[in-house]
Amino acid sequence: MNAALLHGLFELLAYGAGFRLFLYLRRREPAHPLADTDHALWIGSAAIIGAALGSRMLWWLEDPATAFAHFPHPLQLISGKTVAGGFIGGWLAVEAIKRWLGDRRATGDLLVYPLLLGLAIGRLGCFLAGVEDGTAGSPTDLPWARDYGDGIPRHPAQLYEIGFCLTLAALLAWRGNRLPRPGDRFKLFMVAYLGWRVLVEFLKPLPYAWFGVLSGIQIGCALALLIYLPHIPRLFGALLWAPRPAPISTTTRPSRSAPPA
Repeated sequence: MNAALLHGLFELLAYGAGFRLFLYLRRREPAHPLADTDHALWIGSAAIIGAALGSRMLWWLEDPATAFAHFPHPLQLISGKTVAGGFIGGWLAVEAIKRWLGDRRATGDLLVYPLLLGLAIGRLGCFLAGVEDGTAGSPTDLPWARDYGDGIPRHPAQLYEIGFCLTLAALLAWRGNRLPRPGDRFKLFMVAYLGWRVLVEFLKPLPYAWFGVLSGIQIGCALALLIYLPHIPRLFGALLWAPRPAPISTTTRPSRSAPPA
């Protein structure tokens, strides 16, 4: 199957599976802000627009030679995108629309598992699409290296990211109830993913080297991490070392009635 078609098929599957999981989780939390359909439309629209813009803009930073090769031709400028840029752009757009609406409630926790599911499915499509997808790692002689069809063993960076998604999902399922504040799960997801991308990009080819060593994705993720920097010690401290919350009792002991006079 054509690599672009295969990638597109898995991308649609990722969107569909993530959205279905979101709807399922929303039904389980009727008091969540996103259970309000009108509110969810505002948030969802902002997220989609922000993700579309952010994914392209970070790609411009990642591979400026390709992005601006035919500038100002608009089709070339929107021909590439990055997942990390989509997450950053969607997050910033949602925060902006919430501020405009005067809504200070946290909404991101409900999206963490759908995002991880969609990301894992999408990366499987990237892996199957081969080197044409542009997400394969750098050449390596490690025993688990993958030959994508060009005769060069490479880091299977997409499989590394699937492993990251599964590990983070398992960690949140195991210890996520230690995170004390609404919005903490989403903050932890963003911190973990942005940090992961800063590290894993060292195992990928550099389309354009900023400062001789960094990719545009690494720069964008590092800048976004600075916003979350004050929360990082608290988040990981709660996740790794906080005790399990005491279970909430659903029964009450009957009170003793006063003895008859």
